[in-house]
Order: sequence, then structure tokens, then C-alpha cells
Amino acid sequence: MDKYFNIYKGFEKYINSFLKGKEKAVKIAMLSILAGGHIIIEDIPGLGKTTLALTLAHSLDLSFGRIQGTNDLLPPDIIGYEVFDKNSNNLVFKRGPIFNNIILFDEINRASPKTQSALLEAMEENGVTYEGHTYSLPKPFMVIATQNPYDEFGTYPLPESEWDRFQMRLLIGYPPYSVERQILKEGSLKNKVNHLKAVIKKDELLALQEFIRTKIYISDNIYDYLLNIANHIRESDDVLIGLSTRACLDIVSIAKVSAFIAKRDYVIPEDIVGLSNYTMPHRIIFKNAYKISDKEALLRNIIKEVKNPL
Repeated sequence: MDKYFNIYKGFEKYINSFLKGKEKAVKIAMLSILAGGHIIIEDIPGLGKTTLALTLAHSLDLSFGRIQGTNDLLPPDIIGYEVFDKNSNNLVFKRGPIFNNIILFDEINRASPKTQSALLEAMEENGVTYEGHTYSLPKPFMVIATQNPYDEFGTYPLPESEWDRFQMRLLIGYPPYSVERQILKEGSLKNKVNHLKAVIKKDELLALQEFIRTKIYISDNIYDYLLNIANHIRESDDVLIGLSTRACLDIVSIAKVSAFIAKRDYVIPEDIVGLSNYTMPHRIIFKNAYKISDKEALLRNIIKEVKNPL
């Protein structure tokens, strides 16, 4: 484990040295990267959502594609389209930005529902279908989406099926006073992001993901604990639709990464519930329009009702 743990710590140290004051956000984003999932970063404009996504992308030795959500964005702008090749006298598929390892989808809620739906197959199956042909996406593949929660003009709410594809939901929050003061003095970090070096090679990242997936142990008691939590949520009077099986699989993946970061080769209950604010609320439909803080409080109360297996 030491070999892989040292790779992770080097990556974490490098990112935190650049994004000062965002240690929690960096940790949550890295959890999702190591678990091989997708993440949505949500907060008001100007708090560094895009900068965080770009920093993570440029720090990895991976291909990178960026999609800017707009009202007139169409599915072929993401997936690709066929063009006529005069040399072969045939239509040739020209791949879109989705065919990269890391995709930054900026302001995803500004894209129309039809365009958003183009992501569903890619995020679930690591492939896309165009004109009856299925094309595999590169590995690893990750979508980092951003959205501004309070914008209304020209935005479209994400459907429940799309929210369920995001392994984690992260809010950036305001930076500490000292960090914000430094930003004001030195200027935005965006111009510096493109000069970041890659500190983890592609093969190293794939090996690290595989190690976490196969070598971190989860006992039957922990599996039962997660399922009991999921069933309590589903049966709650405040919940319309609870956690899906897909959500539970993602929570297992995140729990393994949480154990790895703690330098354990086994999962404990805290790995399941300690990150519940990031893995659960956005995948649950409540009967009332609660604020996110109220949703988190409700979930904590439900989780407390489930007996800890240890």
C-alpha cells in the first residue's frame, strides 16, 4: 500500500500548494477521481469552481476537453458528428470533446435537457452511440460539471436520472480571509493553471484506481450497514424516492477510497457515513423543497436510527 499511498500524498500536496484554502474541496474532488466517478461542483459564481476543475485536470497526465453550457449547445457538439471524407468517399465520424479522459462541463444547467441527455450513456457506460454505432471512451473517464444554483434565466434543472450519475456533489464556499486577501493582491489563479505540470501519469492513476477497487476490503457487516441505511432512507416519511442501487455502488467505491486515504486496507462505518453529505442528498428526492442544509440534517437523523455494526 505504501507505494500507492505515496503517489496519492504527492498529488494531494501539489494540488493544495496551488489551491490554498480549498483543502476540503480538493479532498472531496480527489476522492471522486480515485473512485472513478463523476463530480458536480455547485456554488455561486466567482468562487473558483472552474479553477478547481482545471487544476485537477492539468495535474493529471490525461487528455482534457472543455464544454461550455449554452442554450444553443446540441448533442453533436458533445458527442461528435459525421462529415464527408472526399478521399474515401464516405461519411467519417468526427469525435467530439467527450472523447477525452477528463471533461469539464462548465455551467451544465445552461444546456438544454436534450443536450444534457447526451451525457447519460457516456457517464454510465463509458461509451456513446451515434447512428447505430457504439464508440468506447478512453480510460479513465471523468466528468467534472459545474453549475450556479441560483441562476434562473436561461437554465434548465438537471433531471433526476442525471443527478444520479454524479458520484459526489461539492460546494466550494468562500475562501478564508487570509487566502482571499492573497488572491486580491496576486490576482486570479486562472492564468497560472495552464502552466501546471502533471504529477501523476496515466498508468499510475489507473493502477491506483485498480488497487483501491480490488485491495480494500469491505466486510458483509458493512454491506448490510449501507443497505440498512438505504432502506431507512427509502422508507422515511420525508422521502419520495430514496437511494438507487447505483448510488449504493458509488458509496461503496467512495468508502474504499476513504479507507485508503486513511491508510487502511478495510472499510469502517465512518467511511460510509462520514461523506454522506457529499454522496447522498443530491440523489434523493424529498417530498418537500428543503434547503440543502435541511436535507443533510434529515439524513443525519435517519442514519442515526441505523445500528452501527462495530
